[in-house]
Formats: sequence, C-alpha cells, structure tokens
Amino acid sequence: MTQADRDLVLAIRAELAAIDPSRPCDRAAESAGLGTSLAPREAAVARLAVRLGREPADAGRLLDGRRRAKHVRVLDAPGWAAFDRAVFDWAAAPEHCRFAYLRGRFLARGSLSLASSRAHLEFVVDVAEAPILAARLAELDLPASWRLRRGRGVVTWKRTESVVTFLRRAGAGASLLELEARQVSRALRGDLNRVINAESANLQRAVAAAGRQLAAIDELDADGRLAEQPYVVRVVAEARWETPEATLSELAERLAIHRSTVQRSLERIERLALHGDAGTVRRAVRPSRRAAGSVIIRA
Repeated sequence: MTQADRDLVLAIRAELAAIDPSRPCDRAAESAGLGTSLAPREAAVARLAVRLGREPADAGRLLDGRRRAKHVRVLDAPGWAAFDRAVFDWAAAPEHCRFAYLRGRFLARGSLSLASSRAHLEFVVDVAEAPILAARLAELDLPASWRLRRGRGVVTWKRTESVVTFLRRAGAGASLLELEARQVSRALRGDLNRVINAESANLQRAVAAAGRQLAAIDELDADGRLAEQPYVVRVVAEARWETPEATLSELAERLAIHRSTVQRSLERIERLALHGDAGTVRRAVRPSRRAAGSVIIRA
C-alpha cells in the first residue's frame, strides 16, 4: 500500500472507533465485540474501550502522552467462546446490535488493506470463532470465506463491494466516501487506459494493413494486372489509394457498397500481389511506375 492508502485505513478505523453508541445494548454489543483480551495499538481503540466502561489493567499506559496503548490488556476472560455466549446473544440481537458487535470485532481483530483498485478486509480470530463469524456475516448478506492460517482462523472479504458495504453499515462515513472516490477514480483510469490501448492497437493494425494494401495496389498497377481486375476491385483500389487513412467502413460509405465487399476486394488485391495469378509467391514488391495520377478504371 502507498502511504496515502495507509493513512486512509487509519482514518477509517479512527472514525469507527470514535462512534459513541447511544443505546446501552449497542454499547454492550460493541464491548463484547472487542473480545476477551484487548491489546490495542491505536489510541482511538484504547479510548473506545475506556468509553465503553472496560476496566484496563494498566490505565496509566492506556492514554499517556506517548499513546503506548499496545501494552494494555482488558478483561482477561477464560476464553472467547464462553465470553461471547455470556455477554452477547447474536440470535436474539437486533441488526443494530449485531453491527455494533461486528464493529468492535473489526477494531479488535480486523485489518484493512487497500492495493491498486482492490480492498481486502480480514478478521484474524480463534480457530473456533472463524466458522461462526463467517456464518454470522452470511446472515447479514455479507458472505465471507474463512480458512486456517498459522493456527488462527482468518475470515476474509476480497471484493471491494462487500468491504464497502460492511464499513458503511458499521458506521463509517466521510472516510468511506474518500475510499469510494478513490475506487471510482482508479476504475475510470483503468477503463480509460484499456480503451486507449485498444484504440492504439487498432490504429497500428489499420496502418499496417493500409501499407500492405497500397504496396499491393502499386505493384498490380505497375505490371498492368490491376486493369484486368473486376470493376469493383478497381474502384476500391482507387478509393484506397486516394484515402490511405480511411477505414473499411469509411471506404464502404464513400463508395456506397457493403463493407464486406470492400474487405474482399482489398484481400483479393493483397493475394494477387503476393501469390500472383498462378499461385507463385512473389518475394519482393517491385517499385511503382505510377505517376502522380490515379488508377485508370475501365468499365
């Protein structure tokens, strides 16, 4: 991630940590989401724990001048499963309490990564919690995958839409708008680059094809074989010579014929210049004897 992306991630986490739930049930749910032991590395999360009424084991280090919140341990309970069942009933909780719980879980165990045009959010939790957390997210129409990694459970979103939806429903506002604006800007730049690259490749192919066609017309006109071709072929050759930059569609519109007719005529000209009437390959294109005038078209 770039430094700007890291700053945005910190801003999103700080904004979520600054939310002060007004409902007592939301406060209890978010406190439960912070988990059985808390070692916050961010001052905003440490202040949240204090606001929610958690009793730190070392409050002096929690909010001192250097913000050394990472040394704090909060509510050292026997285990996540027993604590979770004791203080938060997910099945009976309303949706606002569920998202308050998930907000606390994200602040305690979650990480957000922004790279290129993608967002990656994951919860690193106990092995027993991972499938339960994934199932709870699925109940909220936010399905996530989970796996084991180095003895821990990892619940992951890799789709930007899921990450943005979760952060919005968890309470992120201004910082999330900045994230969405960046995602839109990157997507537009990517689409624009793809269009430019495609147009450039098409232009290069068109220039190369026009060059081959002009060389073929030059050769056939020089040895008199162009005059022996059908009328339509000679008309197309004349139009190509006069407007080498024109596309097949533009030539067809100019001559009032089908594009496929123009394409077949030019393919015939190239084939004749390359193989000749008898099918033998010509190794080199002879210099043109054409004057500045145009191809003579005979009816």
